[in-house]
Order: sequence, then C-alpha cells, then structure tokens
Amino acid sequence: MEKKKIQIYQSSDIGPELKAIAEKVISEQRITVKEGTYLFEKGELGFLGSLANYIRNKKHGDFTYFNRNFHIEPTNICVFDCKFCSYSRLLKHRQQGWELSEDDILQKVKEFDGKPVTEVHIVGGVHPKMGLMYFAKLIKKIKEHRPELHVKAFTAVELEFMCRKARVSFEEGLKILKNHGQDSLPGGGAEIFDEELRNRICKDKCTSEQWLKIHETAHNIGMPSNATLLYGHYESYAHRIDHMNRLRELQDKTGGFNTFIPLKFRNGNNQMSNIPEVSTMEDLKMYAVSRIFLDNFNHIKAYWPMIGRDTSQMSLNFGVNDIDGTIDDSTKIYSMAGSEEQNPSLSTQELCKLIEDVGRHPIERGTLYNIINDYKDYNWESEKIYN
Repeated sequence: MEKKKIQIYQSSDIGPELKAIAEKVISEQRITVKEGTYLFEKGELGFLGSLANYIRNKKHGDFTYFNRNFHIEPTNICVFDCKFCSYSRLLKHRQQGWELSEDDILQKVKEFDGKPVTEVHIVGGVHPKMGLMYFAKLIKKIKEHRPELHVKAFTAVELEFMCRKARVSFEEGLKILKNHGQDSLPGGGAEIFDEELRNRICKDKCTSEQWLKIHETAHNIGMPSNATLLYGHYESYAHRIDHMNRLRELQDKTGGFNTFIPLKFRNGNNQMSNIPEVSTMEDLKMYAVSRIFLDNFNHIKAYWPMIGRDTSQMSLNFGVNDIDGTIDDSTKIYSMAGSEEQNPSLSTQELCKLIEDVGRHPIERGTLYNIINDYKDYNWESEKIYN
C-alpha cells in the first residue's frame, strides 16, 4: 500500500487537498461531489491517470475487454432536433435520410450468420411510424433466427417516445420488449442531466428524470443497461460531476448499470459546429475522473470509433478497461459528425493487437462481461478468426 501511495503522490507536485482525495480513494472511501469537481479543476493529468490506473488495476488487472458486435441503425429520420446531432434528419428532410424495412434489418442480421458475433446493437432516430410493437415483433424475429444473439436496443429517448405513443407505462413497454427477446439497453440519450443545459441542446427529447426512470425501471425488471455522458460542449466540470453523481446514486439503488461511457462531442455538420472540440488531454482527464468518481461502476468504456485508436490506447492507462467491439463498419452516428474513424471496423486480431501494443491483456466478453475468450499470447496462425 505504501508503495502505491508513493507512486501516486510522486506523479505530480500535489497539494494537501489532492493528497487527501488520493488517501480516500486508496482507502476505498467514496469521494464527494465537491472533491470530484476539484479533481477536474486542480488535478494534474499525470496524478489523475495514476490514481485512475490504480483503481483500474485493482479491479481488473491488465484485462481489457471487447466484444464481437455489430450495429443496426433502422433509420436516421427523427422527430427530435438535438443541436449536437449530425446524424438525424427531421421528417421534412427525410429525402436525406434512410428508413430500413423489417426485411432490410433481418437481412443485416443474416449477413453475420456463421460469424461468432455475440451482440447486435440497435439504435437510431425516433421515427413516428416505428413504434413499440413494430420493434417488439422485429426483436422476436431476430431471436427466432439467432436465439443466442444478445439484443441491446433503444436509448431511453426512443423508449420514452415509443411508450408515450403506445400509451403504456415505461414498465409495461419494457416488459413487452423483454418478453419479445430484448436483453439490455444501451446508454445513449443521457447527454447531460443539468436541466438548463439539456434545454439548450436537446429541449424536445426526454427529460433527465425520464431517462433515469426508464433505466431504473429496466433494472427493476431484470434488464441491465449502460450509462453515458456527452462532454466537451457548454458544460462545466460541475455539470459533469452532477451528471455522474445522479448515475452513481441510481447505481447504489439498483446495481443495474454494466458500464459508463463518456462520449465526446464532435462538432462536424451540426448546429453546434461553432464550439471547438476539446483536446485529447481533456478526453483522458474525463476518463480518469470517471473511474475515480464512479466507485460503484465496475467498468469504464472508451468508444474507439468516436475517439480513434490512438486515444483509445492511451485511455487504457487512465482508468478505462473496455474499448467496445469490432463494430464492423455498421455505425454512422459518429462518422457523420467527423470522428477519427470514418470506417469504424476492426477485426478481432486487430483489436487484440491494439490492446496488446500498450501492454494490456485482451479479453473477449459477452455484453454482461462474461469471459468468452482469452486472447493473451494467442496463436493467430492456428485458425482463422472472423470479426
């Protein structure tokens, strides 16, 4: 323990306040909202990285998780007008968008027949004609075709609209989807919980209270979920901590969140393009403080198609222990906003090499973090591995 303290304290010339926070973290005591904000404001990056990496290594060692997944985006037609979104198109601009039919979606699933993918991630725009029962029946058909495939689908924004249109409660709507085969929820749509900021950037979508209620309800019926935060726009450090604190409080209550994913604001082709994107150093600070503050979250994920491969590698020394999956070039949400990865696809071997090149241990996981394959020192010549 003393050696660990010395390594963390020597990472920078820290003052008594930061030293006291480090002492609490090493002693496994929860830090406060005020202390979390102080880490953002005063913590030097090397110090934050050392402290976050200490927690990461204590929880997971060198294990770094990924999964073999693919994305389906049924439509980018959306009834909402989020100012930061480069992806969606309003109904009046539908000629610029796409609408996949049920057959189109099922065909995309069938394209992965014979490949060892374990998850399909289904999110998209909020289309007024694609309602609760439409998607419930679609999920049932996906499960009938490939029963073992984990279906992670629909942000709380999509779910709030579906349930409202169907005139059912969140619990009733989620139970319908679960009974048709849906397994979990992604974390999208959280954006930033501060009500004033939310009104500024996405005032017509579900509220912070609704987002949290939908995830709480999902957890209560046995449907786990992820959590996100959109950072790097108008928000302050206090706003980020407030957002994470609301997630931390809900996790205390339900224990239903799998992972936390900070999502970087990208300014390409949207109504907030005047806002400069934050630096890589700010990205790493966001990951580090997330790992330190969210003591009841087992996993912190860096979404590599959004921040790029190099930053994703660096993040593995700043608290991150998951870099998502193979993706297979099937998501447009961030590429349309000017992300680092315009064609986000990595083979299993490429993803493992990305992890190993920074001294970490690649582990293929299921959606719920069950270990599927350990790729440490794997002999890639022995067999052909597909995405």
